[in-house]
This record gives sequence, C-alpha cells and structure tokens, in this order.
Amino acid sequence: MSEPTLQTSSTPADAALLLEVAELVVSALNLEVAAADVQADEPLYGDGLGLDSIDILEIALVVSKRYGLQLRADQEDNHAIFHSLRSLSDHIAAQRTQ
Repeated sequence: MSEPTLQTSSTPADAALLLEVAELVVSALNLEVAAADVQADEPLYGDGLGLDSIDILEIALVVSKRYGLQLRADQEDNHAIFHSLRSLSDHIAAQRTQ
C-alpha cells in the first residue's frame, strides 16, 4: 500500500518546523515522549505514535490556533495531512507560503 501524499504540499517542512510541530503535539496531548524522539515518518494515528481520533482533533485545534490554518473535519485530505508528523508539518509549511 502506498503512503498518502498531499498534492498541495509543494513546500517541505524544514527540521526546525518538524521539531516545533512535534513539541506542539507532545505538549497538547501531554505525551510521555520527548518531541525529538517523535519519528517524522511514523504514523500518528494507530500504529506509530498510537494516537486516536480524539487526539487528532486536539492536534487540529492547536495547529489551527498556532498557525492560523483552517482544518475542518470534512476535508478530503485529512487522512493524508495527519498521516505523520512530516505530512502535517509539510501541510503547515505549504499553507504558510500561500
């Protein structure tokens, strides 16, 4: 099975943004893992970081507040956006440049 990709993410996130988003996720969810230990390409949902749908909603809320993005539950590409730390960070980077 191929990994989901975002068609709108032409601007990849740099290492600083990846760490910033990891810190935001860890802080928002009170995870017992260091932000630097969150693997950029591991799935956020289910296997990988082990988050559930409520956790993803919380991440969407804090990302929306922090970066001023419109993340809605009915977006078709949500699965791809929230696939991994890298895909979420790439989406943020792409939206910041628009």
